[in-house]
Amino acid sequence: MKQYIISYDITNDKRRNKIRKLLCDYAVPVQYSVFEARLSEEDYIMLRHKLSRLLRKDEDSIIFYLQCSRCRDGIIRLGNCSDPFGDGIYIV
Repeated sequence: MKQYIISYDITNDKRRNKIRKLLCDYAVPVQYSVFEARLSEEDYIMLRHKLSRLLRKDEDSIIFYLQCSRCRDGIIRLGNCSDPFGDGIYIV
């Protein structure tokens, strides 16, 4: 399993809702357009494939940031947020 931060900028409301719904199947929303995910290589490839079919490459963007263990140790969360995987929650 690898951990990712996934962010999106989708201009069209209908497309954004579809993409957000798909992301919720694989990841945990941590802010309005930001998700955290722990994905197997197979799920990562499947998610990227499904997302690429939904987005318009000339208008939208989705970015996956791979987090190494050292990066995860450096995460600082302020305010009303918690580690979505800190209590044993896994998205499969």
